[in-house]
Amino acid sequence: MLSKGEPIKISDIAETISPFIVMDVLEKAKELERKGERIIHLEIGEPDFDTPEPIKKAAAEALEKGLTHYTHSQGLLELREEISHYYHKTYSVQVDPDRIIVTSGTSPAMLLVLSAVINPGDEVLITDPYYSCYPNFIKYVGGKPVTIKVFEEKGFRLSVKEVKRHMTPKTRALIINSPSNPTGVIMPPEDLEALAELPVAIVSDEIYHGLTYGEKARSMLEFSSKAIVINGFSKLFAMTGWRLGYAIVPPELVRPIRSMQQNLFICATSFVQKAGIAALKYCDEHVEKMRQEYDRRRKFTLEKIKETGLKVASSPTGAFYILANAKEYSMDSYNLAFDILQKVGVAVTPGIDFGPNAEGYLRISYANSIENIAEGMERLKRYFQGA
Repeated sequence: MLSKGEPIKISDIAETISPFIVMDVLEKAKELERKGERIIHLEIGEPDFDTPEPIKKAAAEALEKGLTHYTHSQGLLELREEISHYYHKTYSVQVDPDRIIVTSGTSPAMLLVLSAVINPGDEVLITDPYYSCYPNFIKYVGGKPVTIKVFEEKGFRLSVKEVKRHMTPKTRALIINSPSNPTGVIMPPEDLEALAELPVAIVSDEIYHGLTYGEKARSMLEFSSKAIVINGFSKLFAMTGWRLGYAIVPPELVRPIRSMQQNLFICATSFVQKAGIAALKYCDEHVEKMRQEYDRRRKFTLEKIKETGLKVASSPTGAFYILANAKEYSMDSYNLAFDILQKVGVAVTPGIDFGPNAEGYLRISYANSIENIAEGMERLKRYFQGA
């Protein structure tokens, strides 16, 4: 029994959730900005573009009409139909709108999906480097993350042979992320086809689809109707703060996920769902302009980074990240990133945020203007030349 004045005991799960290091960097950068320093932000994975006008207009009209009430727990049917149409138009796959669950961002979608397929003690395979939050999602639902190392000299490509080698009777799922955060790598279709043959649930995080340069990202649904897809509007449509995502799941998972959604989240925000409909219907040209600008920044950053002393053996072809090798300077990417921030005012993300196999790397985001990237590269050049 809790005595008066005794602190509340923190749960085991809360104790084991590790911090999202990029947010530590961002918060320190903001602290320095409040002191008057000019910081170049190359750490955060957030589009610097404003949300396209048709999206904002649709949300405003929905508010004006009073569309502020609960929706179906799976989301507005019109939005689910538009998502279905988008996947048919983009990947030539048929997706029944009843298999789509609209969520308040992709993170709740991932949480709901893993909750539906993972029992305590089950293993979930992920690459290393990985998106920082994957292990915490897995642990939160009682699962065990099992990492498969991917290497720069092999283009950070996931080996299907290695996936098979890491599988055990406890393996329940494999999470793939293509284009990848933090590497920007796109999985080739032959690998997706081979993965589809494995006796394990494939959870495909497709949040960076559409942000590709020179090659197309293929949806896992093109290779398996049993695949589970996570996607959303944050990256492609510059809607990070709107919090709108979705999961496409096999029929047998719809009811259990819907029940969890009803209990945990009820539904995604109604007027934001209306904005999502507008994004899919009216924003192809806006998206293409942003994609072209990202590509221009990507090429510029890859060229300028050579002058800093950092190494990039594997050029990214998707998302808006470069995982740069800084092992020549330090194998402590956390302290290196904060030293760079303190000394030259450039915020970058330490590789250790993305797993032990990313130690010695720095993730650089080119979701910033050419002018800011140019200044950031000059500052990094100054830092490493003096290091």
